This record gives sequence, structure tokens and C-alpha cells, in this order.
Amino acid sequence: MQRDTVLFDINETVLDLSPLKPKFETALGDRNLVSTWFAMLLHASTVCALTGVKTSFAELAGVVLGRLAALNGRALSQSERSNVLGTFSSLAPHPDVQPALKSLQSHGYRTVAFSNSSRDLLAKQIGNSGLAPYFDFVLSVEDTGSFKPDIKVYEFAAAQLDRQISDLRLVAAHDWDTHGAMTAGMQGAFLDRDGAPYNPLYRRPDLVEMTMGALAASVIAADSSADDAH
Repeated sequence: MQRDTVLFDINETVLDLSPLKPKFETALGDRNLVSTWFAMLLHASTVCALTGVKTSFAELAGVVLGRLAALNGRALSQSERSNVLGTFSSLAPHPDVQPALKSLQSHGYRTVAFSNSSRDLLAKQIGNSGLAPYFDFVLSVEDTGSFKPDIKVYEFAAAQLDRQISDLRLVAAHDWDTHGAMTAGMQGAFLDRDGAPYNPLYRRPDLVEMTMGALAASVIAADSSADDAH
């Protein structure tokens, strides 16, 4: 057993999407449409994963933004689209992320950025966020031709990281992603950032916390207990 590797979902879990809100207010007249757009983006990526549509998360983000604009009676110019979507590559991390990553690394863990974002976009996100020193690996789903929560995406991560899938743990602020990872055989750790109820139909992880710091501490404690038991 080598429980030395923790994967992190990036968008919302690690990076704060709130800077997108004023961009949406300018472009679409409603800052709260950010959450609608992101939910539509996740829905579209899941449909693509299930039906074999080959695309990138960045391309889907643009397609969904155009659809959302049309649904709200807007037609965005190319500059307006670029103004919104360009923000996605330069988001800052939530303030509790860096200390948590440092703590895990200090306890001997490999930390992995694991995202639906394309390789290029993910590299920009990690670089621009200042978190590059705190991730040992940056792993995009792009090479799988699919998206989370497709089981083969989590299996791909295990193969890339040279670990048994059961020895990996995914930290995510999305219940669907946590469920997907656990369905594939990973351990889960759910970061409850918004207080919304966890979907009762999904697999629920043993670790649930409201801050990244608390979750990192729980991961360390849980793995220490598992090692002691063996």
C-alpha cells in the first residue's frame, strides 16, 4: 500500500471562480450566471464523455457561453467572449489551498493537479495561480479523449502516477467528481465549499470538511491510522 499521492480537482476546488462574476455582469447583465454557465459546461462535458464527442474543455466553455448568452437574449462579440473566457486561465487560488498543499508535501505526499481542463489551459491555470511549486504533477484528462466523471479518466490517472487506483485519493468540491472517483476505485475527500447538500444517491467519502486545511489534516490522519492498522 502506497497512500502517498493525493489528486486535486482544480476548478472551484482549488481555484476561485468569483473573478468571473463581474465579467458575466458586464457581458450578460447578471453576475450570478457564472454558476449557471459552469453547470451547463459540466453537463455538456458529461454528454460528450458518454457519447464519444471529441472536444476540449476550453472549446466547450466557449460553446456553452454562446448558448447561455442566446438564452438570455444576448449575442456576444469576440472581444466580449475573450474577456470572459480569458479570465478562466488566470484565476487565483482559494486562500486555504497553498497552506494545505504545503502541509501535505511536508508529510511526504505527492500532490497532483487533476482537471478536465486541457493541458495548455491547465498549465496556464497552475502557473498563473502561483501554485506550481506546490503540485508535484499536473495532469489533464485531455489524452483520454473524455472527461471526469468517466471511469476511464480516473484509471488513466492511476496509470500515469504508477499507483494502484485504490491507493489514490481525490479531493474535490464537487459531489459528482467525488462519486466518479470512488466508483472507479479511488478514495474520496469532499470539500464542502458551498454548504449545499451532498447528493444522497452518490457514493459518499469518509472524509468531508469545509476547508482545505481541515481536509488535508483529515487525509494525513486517515492514512496514518490505516498504516498503523497494517
